[in-house]
Amino acid sequence: MTQREVALIVGGGPGISASCARLFAQEGMRVAVAARNVDKPVLKTLAQAHDVLLVRCDAAEPDSVAALFDTVTNQLGTPRLVVHNIDGRPPEVFRKAITEVEPDAVLATLRNATFSAFLVGQQAARGMLAVDAGDGHRGTILFTNASAALKGFPRSGAFAAASHGKAGLAQSMARELMPQGIHVAQIPIDAAIGWVREDGTRAHWLAGESRDDNMAHPDRIAQVYLQLHRQHRSTWTFEVVLRPWTENW
Repeated sequence: MTQREVALIVGGGPGISASCARLFAQEGMRVAVAARNVDKPVLKTLAQAHDVLLVRCDAAEPDSVAALFDTVTNQLGTPRLVVHNIDGRPPEVFRKAITEVEPDAVLATLRNATFSAFLVGQQAARGMLAVDAGDGHRGTILFTNASAALKGFPRSGAFAAASHGKAGLAQSMARELMPQGIHVAQIPIDAAIGWVREDGTRAHWLAGESRDDNMAHPDRIAQVYLQLHRQHRSTWTFEVVLRPWTENW
């Protein structure tokens, strides 16, 4: 019997994380989702409908991340696909001028985004490198990012710093780990992500209602993540920028 692949998604919510969890489970993977709050209704639904393992974790704390990987490995197996899907912005830094934003909020952004990406990437790499992959592909580590990884917008210094840091981390890991059989990629998403609501419509908490596919669809994003994981190693992609057809860039 072929052993089922294990996928771990760090960061739990109704958008990309939920879409990835559903798709990966439908594709036959054993799936775990880590979040600070595992009692969210959307996560409970994933656990009930798709047998998703929910693990409480603060991804900005080294001991918590190490415990997360121990739990997933012991209960499901070594993760072969790891998705870091944490934005990291506290409300205190959102659209704040550089002269106004509080240093503690900036530090929290860096910890929640860049530092947590490092912790998750480090643990993922350790587990994958310990596995003997017969096909030469030990696993895939994917980092969700934002357009702030590509350009620093006004009144967004903390988030730009965190996103650029995450991009640099991903690139360094890719150059180090790809020759060892681990596919590393980052996905900057230049868009509002329209989550699917109970009535089937899509909306973003700030951008409002989605109209004529003007917002990124989390289910489509999840499909890209799965494609990246299944790419042949002769054509591994490092960076995929996703944006709706109407986005002004």
